[in-house]
Amino acid sequence: MLTHPTLDKLQTLPLTGMDQALVEQLQIPDIAALTFEERFGLLVDRECTERENRRLTTRLRQAKLRQTACIEDIDSRHPRGLDKALMARLATCPWVREHHNVFITGPMGIGKPQPGNYPSRAERIT
Repeated sequence: MLTHPTLDKLQTLPLTGMDQALVEQLQIPDIAALTFEERFGLLVDRECTERENRRLTTRLRQAKLRQTACIEDIDSRHPRGLDKALMARLATCPWVREHHNVFITGPMGIGKPQPGNYPSRAERIT
């Protein structure tokens, strides 16, 4: 197989995920044990993942969020009275799919704007 022309063509086409996956496959000695369909499936999966990651990165950059908050950064050890089950349920965003609103209330200075950034990053979780 002529690998260099194939890699050049993958780079010419916007298939960087497939290109990287093929280079990695060529470095694995036991890759010949997989069938063509399995190897091709791995290449296609990698390309899809790369494209989804690029789209997410672009959307987050375009959103111009002031803070890079995410639900995993919540420190539940601090005594704030947060219900872990409620936070886990809100993180899956059923309220977005059902077209409901969420109101975040509390005293000044406790970080209420930060949870407002969570729905944009929840796309990774769901």
